[in-house]
Amino acid sequence: METGISANRENYIDNIRSITVLIVIVYHVVYLFNSAGVVKSIGPVGIQAFDSLCYFVYPWLMAIMFLLAGISAKYALQHRTGKQFLKERVQKLLAPLVGGIFLLAWINGWVSSQYVDMFGNDYVPPFIKYLIFCLFIGPLWFNLELFFVSLILLLVRKIDKRERFSQFIGRSNIFILCLLALPFWGASFLLNAPLITTFRNGIYLFVFLTGYYIFSNKKIIQVLIKYRYALLIAGILLGIVETYYFYGQNYAADACLQHPLTNLYAWIMMLAFLGFSKKHFDFTNAFLQYTKNRSFYWYLCHYPIMAFTAYYITTFFKLPMIYNYIVVLIVSSVGTLLFSEIICKVPVLRYWLFGIKKKSAIFKSQSHLYL
Repeated sequence: METGISANRENYIDNIRSITVLIVIVYHVVYLFNSAGVVKSIGPVGIQAFDSLCYFVYPWLMAIMFLLAGISAKYALQHRTGKQFLKERVQKLLAPLVGGIFLLAWINGWVSSQYVDMFGNDYVPPFIKYLIFCLFIGPLWFNLELFFVSLILLLVRKIDKRERFSQFIGRSNIFILCLLALPFWGASFLLNAPLITTFRNGIYLFVFLTGYYIFSNKKIIQVLIKYRYALLIAGILLGIVETYYFYGQNYAADACLQHPLTNLYAWIMMLAFLGFSKKHFDFTNAFLQYTKNRSFYWYLCHYPIMAFTAYYITTFFKLPMIYNYIVVLIVSSVGTLLFSEIICKVPVLRYWLFGIKKKSAIFKSQSHLYL
């Protein structure tokens, strides 16, 4: 079957992923001090105007990670059986999930406990406290969600062995691609976990499967390249309107995330990212190669370090609020960088936090393995 998949390295996918992780890190700094009513790990409230970043990036920030994961899964399964793919997912996703829960997540729980009386002044054995703190998994939810949608993909491939849908969708034009915003919006109402709003299973499953079946096709990407400027302008304008419309409200609540405006904005912005990046950022160099091989490790490690830094800075230093943002960003970024490099040199930790068995694998491309 002619898939339309390029045999060359798709550097633009790696670059989008790296940029997205860096945006996630900046977003989390603003999120920690948000005044929009989104549940966070620390108590102090920051500068409300900075929340605008959260409104602008939150609708599409993690969705595009799942879309890229779907594209990468397509490439990976061209050279792997379903069993090999599943085995890699266990190593690259579940091992870091388990290790991260017991080695890193407790920090998130401990920081949160400094602002919320979780135990009602009752005595709780330290080990039980530790286990409860470990439930605050933070960014590790991505591993669990990605493993879930990967299992669904393997099931879908069993049903549609010839991938007829890929052949049909390859004829799509820009109008049809934009109309996919409608099922994307519909997916925002499906399979959402109760209480834990992070697990938007319907949305993430939809974009993962569209990445696999649609946006892995180079003909589709060429369509997006042709209309990249129109898509980017439309995406930015929609983002400004969305930010203005919901400003002051909880941007992580259903009222925002299930609104047609939010979903249209998120979908158009993702299309713009793909087309613009393929045209202008489909290259690599020494720096981009390094960020490609490290970005996922930064993603897994940054939040506990950032939460602890924010707690320490706001508790023991009385800085003007603007400096809290700057110090937390700088200190946690440097801390994440150093921590990741140290973990890469310790075999047991390297496996349980990053899913790496051999040291040599650190410097190899990871994108088709974990995303």
